[in-house]
Amino acid sequence: MTIAVCTMSHSPLIGEIEPAGGVLDEIDAATVEVRSAIEAFDPEITIVFGPDHFNGVFYDMMPPFCIGSEAIGVGDWSTQQRVLPVDRGHAGLLVQAAFDAEIDVAQSERLYVDHGMTQTLEMLFGADYERPIVPVFVNAVGLPLVTMRRVRKFGEAIGREAARWNKRVLIVGSGGLSHDPPVPKLQGAPDEVRERLIDGRHYTPEQRQERQLRVVQAALDHARTGTGQQPLNEQFDQLVMDTFAEGRLGEVDGWATEWMAREGGGSAHEIRAWVAAFAAVNAVGTPTLADRWYWPVHEWGAGFGILLTDPVGS
Repeated sequence: MTIAVCTMSHSPLIGEIEPAGGVLDEIDAATVEVRSAIEAFDPEITIVFGPDHFNGVFYDMMPPFCIGSEAIGVGDWSTQQRVLPVDRGHAGLLVQAAFDAEIDVAQSERLYVDHGMTQTLEMLFGADYERPIVPVFVNAVGLPLVTMRRVRKFGEAIGREAARWNKRVLIVGSGGLSHDPPVPKLQGAPDEVRERLIDGRHYTPEQRQERQLRVVQAALDHARTGTGQQPLNEQFDQLVMDTFAEGRLGEVDGWATEWMAREGGGSAHEIRAWVAAFAAVNAVGTPTLADRWYWPVHEWGAGFGILLTDPVGS
């Protein structure tokens, strides 16, 4: 049994807005290094923790966590619309492991996932990957949110179960870091927006394109004027990455929802996917950090980071 972790930011604006100063080339080069390390590790199964952005999971049933026994990528932001290669058997084992740890988790026989998971998987494995995965939704936008301690406990339960499989397991955490895109909130929303947040699964391609154009325009306006979104917080991003890199995972228990939003923006809650991923490997052993990268990408309105560990186990 060996477990390795890769946590990586995602951004819908990759391929839409070109950052200045050769940043995209640097991110691409880092991604090549990560892919090479993953290929050398040759994972037999990948557990991916990630959020959704009201493309697959809605307020008609908003669980804090959900494990997919089957999954479909919705195809947003140039990701593939496709059935994902989910390992049903191992998904079921993770559900039971969470229950055994007294963590309530939903199970989906048709989990719809958006770029919050698929973009990172495609960056790590290529667009048409067939390596078996287990997708694990971690709510990061549907308020209210569970405590960070609960997220950590959930990740630990997943890691302990994965350690029993006698396989090479890659744990991916997709999300973060500081960013504050125009994600609508249910409270106070107009009726039309409220209905979309409750059940927006039946978007037409035209409606999806219109929504994505609004996000691109908001990012362009923010990059030009510095208004409309909370600025990036590089100190917050480095604190978050230091916490994982230095093995101080217990400190996340004190990260309150309000503090994260205040310091990192409304979508900094996606860091929960990183917490779950590192909690999973720390439940097995103390990982050694193999590589670390970070860019404050103002054109995307996002702190973009990658952490990669060496494998833990024997």
